[in-house]
Amino acid sequence: MAVPGNDAFQDLCRIFSARKERILEIEILPPALGPLLQDGCSIGITKKHIVKAFMVARHIFFQALDADDPASAPLRKDTDTELAVCSEIILLYDCEHLTACNWRKRRILALVPSHDHDDLDPAQRQTIIQALDTELSLMKTYLCSPLPRHTKSPTLWQHRLWVLDYKMRVQSGGGSDAFSLLNAELSTVLRAGELHPKNYYAFNYMRLFHSRLSQSTEDGPAVLAQSILEPTLTWCLLHPADISGWGFVLYQLEAVPDQTIREDTVEKALRYAIGIRWEGESLYTFVDLAVRAFAAMDRASKVLGMSPTDADTFGSRLNHGPARWKAWRDAAKEVWTAKRRGGGMVDDPA
Repeated sequence: MAVPGNDAFQDLCRIFSARKERILEIEILPPALGPLLQDGCSIGITKKHIVKAFMVARHIFFQALDADDPASAPLRKDTDTELAVCSEIILLYDCEHLTACNWRKRRILALVPSHDHDDLDPAQRQTIIQALDTELSLMKTYLCSPLPRHTKSPTLWQHRLWVLDYKMRVQSGGGSDAFSLLNAELSTVLRAGELHPKNYYAFNYMRLFHSRLSQSTEDGPAVLAQSILEPTLTWCLLHPADISGWGFVLYQLEAVPDQTIREDTVEKALRYAIGIRWEGESLYTFVDLAVRAFAAMDRASKVLGMSPTDADTFGSRLNHGPARWKAWRDAAKEVWTAKRRGGGMVDDPA
């Protein structure tokens, strides 16, 4: 007698077992196109097919845990492999499944029985790093796929942070270049931000990772933050309504003590807003907060073509107005309206 959902379970077992360190892109299909389509690393699957596979995977997962407690003794290799795939299917259905995530953490920790990374020989160290890289590619599969909840999952972002932190400890300072690692993580975060606008979980992860990396390398937080400021700002200018991205730029500017860089960033944002005639709240909120935090009013008022007297009047209006961002928006509108009436071209936002 066939087990209900077993075909769906076997489909996902085949896909996850063959994944290795590849990053998949998984998308939910409408019922009419399902239940499963695959083209290389691109996977389309119906919600119903995932649910069927999840029911089987969950049953196998907890049945195996009841029979063999991984906290007290290592699992047999075949059982470990089966549970690993089951946990991946579970997380595909429920990205907040703490038991599955915690089991995967224990599985990684079991690779170093003594928990002493200094005693590892090169072969052991490489085996562990490979396992961690495989885990990171799995997390990127979830976090960078167009799935409804995964891109903003606090559980998955926290698990990725734990894996990266553990990898840096295993490498003992002899691992990847800090700048390359930081830029790689930024690309993951920005992709997740595109898939789920206002993705506070993703950008908060980036703050935490920047802090951890700053503590574990010789490069200070200012140097590391400056290295990813330009690509972050470029992304924000392409997504000017995303306040979570602008909030991360503010975090970066706080870490970078260079006043010129701070003022240049404010100027770029303000000129871009004028250039594309932007009227949304998020960008102007960033400008207002950055001007106040970094004493950049002189630079901002010059971009807006204000005389010292006009700047003083504008500052008074900011302090007494109901919505500061609207005052910045109105000032920017005056600039592009004046240029349009005068027959001039609005500044190129690039």
